[in-house]
Amino acid sequence: MNVDLSPLPVAAVPPYLCDYIPLRAVELMTGVRDPLVRGRFDLVEPKRLGEGSCIAYRRDGDRPKVLHVDLTPDGYSGEAKEQIKDGALPLPEIVPGGIGFYFKDKNSRNNAAYAMLVRGRAELTIRLERGVAGRDNAADVLALMKLIAPRLITDAGAPSASAGPSSSKRSS
Repeated sequence: MNVDLSPLPVAAVPPYLCDYIPLRAVELMTGVRDPLVRGRFDLVEPKRLGEGSCIAYRRDGDRPKVLHVDLTPDGYSGEAKEQIKDGALPLPEIVPGGIGFYFKDKNSRNNAAYAMLVRGRAELTIRLERGVAGRDNAADVLALMKLIAPRLITDAGAPSASAGPSSSKRSS
């Protein structure tokens, strides 16, 4: 099998999975064409931070999960700081006030890679469960984070200027 080493797109363009995740990016990083997809994102609730998930599966065999993207209003920047301290690579600034990390799982036989971004209480996690052998799987989760985080982590996820580090208050 020839590995498509094309870089992930630099702009999010349709078609999308779960309304926010570019299909072309998922196909390149997982090697799965026309994945089976479950999930959705609600960017209005809870507490106006948004939440939801999108899971992509292979359609063949036992339909293994290949990619899982999760948005939660329970983020904690301390987790990102700990992962970076333990050797994960820090994310560049993707959204103002965000902190995050990414890495390739060195023990995975499935070329797994992970990325997490926290802004205020909003947390976006990308788990590439089955990446393509021969691709830079860590670079793929970083590139996907750059594509989707600006749309999924909204201004409501940012801490207000008067809020403390653990507060989820929103300025009006």
